Amino acid sequence: MLRFTVATVTFNAGQTIRRTLDSVSAQTYDAVEHIIVDGCSRDTTISQVQAYVERNTDQRHPHAIVLIREPDDGLYDAMNKALAAAKGDYIVFLNAGDAFHTPTTLADIAAQLQGYNQSRLPAVVYGQTDLVDLQGRFLRHRRLQAPERLTARSFLSGMLVCHQSFYARTDIARTLPYDLRYRFSADYDWCLRLLRQAERRDLRVHNTRLTLTDYLAEGLTTANHRRSLIERLRIMARHFGWCRALLAHAGFVVRAVVLK
Repeated sequence: MLRFTVATVTFNAGQTIRRTLDSVSAQTYDAVEHIIVDGCSRDTTISQVQAYVERNTDQRHPHAIVLIREPDDGLYDAMNKALAAAKGDYIVFLNAGDAFHTPTTLADIAAQLQGYNQSRLPAVVYGQTDLVDLQGRFLRHRRLQAPERLTARSFLSGMLVCHQSFYARTDIARTLPYDLRYRFSADYDWCLRLLRQAERRDLRVHNTRLTLTDYLAEGLTTANHRRSLIERLRIMARHFGWCRALLAHAGFVVRAVVLK
């Protein structure tokens, strides 16, 4: 049976963590490992996690829950800890405030992957994303839509697949930890490197054609938008060269003006 690792990184996430915990708990699929990496929160985050653990043990088919609580060197360092600990076939990062789009999201993905031999499972599985507010209410579909066919070159148009709707094969992802040189856009670099690895290994990238995630609009990258864009330009130049990177970012500026 295919197993999923859901990784949730938290720090003082008391206002938003409950929706994420409830969303994982509500999944109808049984083979789920939930890793929570907390950077020593000082609010109600841990008490809510402890209550979640207690509720989980009363369920008919409880999920495995792993709590790692220790200081870290930022978001992506904490994500690397989750990568190192993950035991699932696939890992997805669902952070505080984010939620699965439906209670059957993981079951629906597993059903689509049934025909694959274990060694030839797709390197990446992906889908669409909806944006929600702090109360979990729908705001809009994500403006950058996941393409029918996703490759590394797709990311010249920006991060077309939201990180929370990007499922990576754990055995591959563990060999490609997040690059801690980047504070705000290491997820962009990570997705690119995974897609490159899929090409090298001749592994498929599977489009579920489903909306997978309800994403909280106000994340770390959103709050640090300018610095994130500068980092993304550097990452794009590293992967595609400065000429393509600068041309792509000129296109982003035009797109931003048109969408205003």
